[in-house]
Amino acid sequence: MTSSNVVTIVVTTMASLRKQPKSPFWFACFTLPDGRRTNRSTGTSQKREALTIALKYEDAARQAAAGRFVESRARKVIADIYGMVNTEKLPRSTAEAFLNAWLKRKEIESDERTYERYEGVVKQFTDHLGTRKSSDIVQITAADVTSFRDDASHRLAPGTVNLMLKIIRVAFAQARRDGLLETNPADRVSLLKRSREGQRRPFTLPELRRILEVAGEEWRGMILVGLYTGQRLGDIAALTWQNVDLQRGELRCVTEKTGRRQIIPMAAPLQHYIEQLPAGDKPAAPLFPRAFEVVEKQGRAGSLSNQFYKILTSAGLAEKKSHHKSGNGRGAQRERNEVSFHSLRHTATSLLKSAGVSDAVAMEFVGHDSKSVSQQYTHIETAALRQAADKLPDVTKGNQ
Repeated sequence: MTSSNVVTIVVTTMASLRKQPKSPFWFACFTLPDGRRTNRSTGTSQKREALTIALKYEDAARQAAAGRFVESRARKVIADIYGMVNTEKLPRSTAEAFLNAWLKRKEIESDERTYERYEGVVKQFTDHLGTRKSSDIVQITAADVTSFRDDASHRLAPGTVNLMLKIIRVAFAQARRDGLLETNPADRVSLLKRSREGQRRPFTLPELRRILEVAGEEWRGMILVGLYTGQRLGDIAALTWQNVDLQRGELRCVTEKTGRRQIIPMAAPLQHYIEQLPAGDKPAAPLFPRAFEVVEKQGRAGSLSNQFYKILTSAGLAEKKSHHKSGNGRGAQRERNEVSFHSLRHTATSLLKSAGVSDAVAMEFVGHDSKSVSQQYTHIETAALRQAADKLPDVTKGNQ
């Protein structure tokens, strides 16, 4: 029986079509594997196409009820239906193929170090997926991402794990924009809480003097630059003579991490040290040749961080690393020492504030970006930075 509002076509397979007055599409009516009847839009106003889709729904439901509806069959049904109502095929990609394609995009869009970071995270994630990396990307779930996060948390610091998770989120966000995913599975995975345990602290002046006593000559200079400018290890290793203005007593550089251009007045102990260095034959000659070579070859300062850790060990400020103890090998979580080369940056800030330098000037001195400071200060005069540099203590001499 039919009415003016509903048209029903009964077929021998028990599937039927319904046309509802407020929709241009036919609806397939069929029986679910549990015996319940349901209606699903076919997404087409063409009766012939709609009937074919209804039959596919019915056939899929029967196979599922019989336990024969395997994944490959399900995907074929979905792809067939999609192809009937669209001019193109259903977009799909394996997780590994998509992530590799995403990396190629990032190789063009990102700087070298950022790309290397993305590349490393993608490799770790696909390795963690194992054989599932060959599955369609829609099969990657929040549970997969959570498992990856939790596994990494046993080996790495929370901050590092959170950065890896954010990279995976960015990659899957692109998959969603490309139409391969309806939702981003990594969005449902929470970041790790960063405990206060293991956070870096500033050095004390006695500790700094112990470090300088055991450091080699080149490292002694890099430590002084770190202390009296607050710059990062990679930026210090990359310094050349063209970054130095001895006449004005200034270091001029552009930070690698933020691209910030800085002019930093040199404190007297630092300028005195640099004046004693053998001047390079060319402006592009590095201040610290061995460190410069490491960064040039490796593109990162990781090896230099390890060298500095050995200096801390010699100064009695860190325990010697060992990969031979059970449970403390390379697969175990790395214990963060409370001091590192980055602690020199904290030390510079702490010493400046202890000397009465304002927060705004201290942050400008070390090149720390702060939205709250930027709202109140558009520029910090070089004279104020010079006064700040002059207030820093001389760690090259005995107790003061």
